[in-house]
Amino acid sequence: MRIAPALVSVSLLVRTGVAAAQGTCTPPTNSNEAQLLAAYSAPIAYAFTGGAEPLSPGGVRLTLEGTYLPDIADDIRIATVCRPGKGPENTNFLFAYPRPRVAVGLPGGFVFEASWIPPVRLAEVKTNLVGLSLDRGIPVGTEGTRVLLRAHATFGVVRAPVTCDDEDLADVSSECFQGTKSDDHYHPNIFGIEGILAWSLGGGRVRPYIGGGANVIHPRFQVDFTNRFGDVDSTKVEVDMTRGALFAGATWAAAARLGLSGEIYAVPGDAVTGRVALSYLLRP
Repeated sequence: MRIAPALVSVSLLVRTGVAAAQGTCTPPTNSNEAQLLAAYSAPIAYAFTGGAEPLSPGGVRLTLEGTYLPDIADDIRIATVCRPGKGPENTNFLFAYPRPRVAVGLPGGFVFEASWIPPVRLAEVKTNLVGLSLDRGIPVGTEGTRVLLRAHATFGVVRAPVTCDDEDLADVSSECFQGTKSDDHYHPNIFGIEGILAWSLGGGRVRPYIGGGANVIHPRFQVDFTNRFGDVDSTKVEVDMTRGALFAGATWAAAARLGLSGEIYAVPGDAVTGRVALSYLLRP
């Protein structure tokens, strides 16, 4: 006869927890929530991926990039401010993701580049992201050596069951138990600047480069979960941060218009990722 009151107490606790999990949470930058969002941002940032060679006005370069998505450690995936006591969030859905790019040469040595990842759901993740950049290369020193200055931005939305996936819904000890799988929203909002030094080897067929920059990230995350009682959790998590980035790579001119690039990209303290890119010079 003591079981029924206990179940009622658990139900009230779950309802109270969801009711409290509303509004906007602004965790400090040293919290797990902030570190988790920063780790998300590193591979998503619209960083430089080869293509240091100049494009004449009207020139067009097509690129298909693949970016590795490193797993995020369990201890970082546990909320410390916005939902203390909840188990690890679900973040490790994909091993890598593709990103198409189109670069267009502009007058004055400028190159404008854009990317769009369409909203197609893959492994429970639906991504609708836009990347934009503008750079200008300046020849320096020996022939083939260039310095590039680049500004970039990434915005859009990533939707995935981060807070409550199928496994959580079947876990009797989870606040997600018997609820509806969440469709949480993550907006990266990344703005950055970069400086790149590129040079030529092997008669110009190989172009190594190194670079660094700073990313201003204003990630916005919103829970979208309905529990078994019909209560909706729409908690928002907002934090503003600045992160430094370092990267190095090389582009190999495999054919007259075809290039293959590889790169290591690191945001110290947050994440290290790798990128490969295949580019084609559509219009010289």
